[in-house]
Amino acid sequence: MAESGTLPTGFGELEVLAVGTVLLVEALSGLSLNSLTILCFCKNPELRTPSHLLVLSLALSDCGISLNALMAATSSLLRRWPYGSEGCQAHGFQGFATVLASICSSAAIAWGRYHHYCTRSRLDWNTAVSLVFFVWLSSAFWATLPLLGWGHYDYEPLGTCCTLDYSRGDRNFTSFLFTMAFFNFLLPLFITVTSYRLMEQKLGKTGRPPVNTVLPARTLLLGWGPYALLYLYAAVADVTSISPKLQMVPALIAKAVPTVNAINYALGSERVHRGIWQCLSPQKRERDREQ
Repeated sequence: MAESGTLPTGFGELEVLAVGTVLLVEALSGLSLNSLTILCFCKNPELRTPSHLLVLSLALSDCGISLNALMAATSSLLRRWPYGSEGCQAHGFQGFATVLASICSSAAIAWGRYHHYCTRSRLDWNTAVSLVFFVWLSSAFWATLPLLGWGHYDYEPLGTCCTLDYSRGDRNFTSFLFTMAFFNFLLPLFITVTSYRLMEQKLGKTGRPPVNTVLPARTLLLGWGPYALLYLYAAVADVTSISPKLQMVPALIAKAVPTVNAINYALGSERVHRGIWQCLSPQKRERDREQ
């Protein structure tokens, strides 16, 4: 479909509308919840701590993913990509950078929580700021490489959003995929799983761990795993053997990750939940100031 208004191969009118509607719901849900989290951090001094800075980084990256999904939803409902080839490259870069930042921020939070709860020293500002800086610098670096020729951004099967082009399956794509996947998916997943496993082993003896030690790793695996499997299949086989509709499923699953992250890291935290309630309730905020 791309810049034309014709339906893409393998999709009917209702199917394009359904994809656009699902993307719109996911985008608005993730954007509203993560924006509320960011607003809460900015207005509540209690949450301005090194450990919560990592959660703020995750919320920012997830807002970026939701904005990317909102553009894709708008294009799907229009049944065309209205931003041209340069807009496709920019959309692919923005989406890929925020996805990598979200994955790596989740790993940073896992390590930060292990450091906070299982060592005698608290996470300090220098360490937290350095982690956030590294996450975003690394994400921007890897997202820039396809613009420079290692990898390539192109339209997804629906033709209304852009991502890393996996349809070629050549040596250029394969070398980029395996290198990028190791540093930006397998390694963060290993850090996340290991950190929470160690927390369970150490804190489980004295009681229940203060944070959810299962959902973060499952979110990474189930949210981004289908994309990883699709890319892996494209690297070793002919991806055109998979129907275009099925190729869109990983994208729809991944766009739900910002909502799940907001529920887990923000609404699932008592302090953040209390801060959000204070932001939404001016009367309660005034009473807290008087006290």
